[in-house]
Amino acid sequence: MSRLLVAAFYAFTPLDDDQREALLSALPPQAHQGAVLGSVLVAMEGVNGTISGPEQGVEGLLEHLQQQLKLGEHYFERLEVKRSWAERSVFRRFKARRKKEIVTMGVTGVDPRANVGTYVDPEHWNALVDDPDTLVIDTRNHYETAIGSFDGAIDPGTESFRDFPHWAETKLRPLIDETAPKRIAIFCTGGIRCEKASSYLQHQGFGEVHHLRGGILKYLEQVPEEESRWRGECFVFDQRVALNHQLEPGEHSLCHACGLPLSPEQRSLPSYIKGVQCLHCIDRFSESDRQRFAMRQRQMDNKQSANSRNQT
Repeated sequence: MSRLLVAAFYAFTPLDDDQREALLSALPPQAHQGAVLGSVLVAMEGVNGTISGPEQGVEGLLEHLQQQLKLGEHYFERLEVKRSWAERSVFRRFKARRKKEIVTMGVTGVDPRANVGTYVDPEHWNALVDDPDTLVIDTRNHYETAIGSFDGAIDPGTESFRDFPHWAETKLRPLIDETAPKRIAIFCTGGIRCEKASSYLQHQGFGEVHHLRGGILKYLEQVPEEESRWRGECFVFDQRVALNHQLEPGEHSLCHACGLPLSPEQRSLPSYIKGVQCLHCIDRFSESDRQRFAMRQRQMDNKQSANSRNQT
């Protein structure tokens, strides 16, 4: 079986009602034609998605988006795309959905096109974060930071990106007042959350803000592992769960009860029951929930066994 191309992309570009409806109508047949699976979000502020499939189909859909959005070469007028490869499909279906925001912060007036921090290319990131006068912040959620991050980065411990503004006001601002860093450097998986977070921080007067262009994925792609400041694996929102420095599927898998990533060591704990519970959710669900999860897991195992027999 040929390898499948995985493309994570976004573009901040204003879309009116007609443009959004045109995209939502055109994308599913385009994806079907190219055997492409994944998810695309469409909002007034732009598009955001991850898709996978044969290289020709994925590149065709990206080109279609580029044309539909009438994007140019300016940074805010093109798709920011990160490419990686997978041995099998990382999505089960294709869906295009209408959203209020392509990445939900829940704060009005945040517009990276109008106000954003300084972009830092991956080859310059190490020098920036090695500087002791730089305060490095991971803008991702706690379950993402738990399996990998940059050396010395601050983990806000947020449950979702909506929590970032509150954390910035209640925790980050006092920290800056106390430590007086010369600059802030922020990062995320693919760059989209960084752009919004840097726009928010700039607008709220947090000082000099820098962010990693293309996010962790672009850094892992361009910076040799022997020179890397990255430690661990990078969580991704598809069936690969996490990627290593070679942008290959890592060692983590999801708990199908709570949806959080688990390392091999965590899966070996007595508290872990495949598909039913893990150390994160052992006290979170009722007995009836666990019975339902166990039945679902048996159905999944039976289906997988049947598929394996059919392939032999």
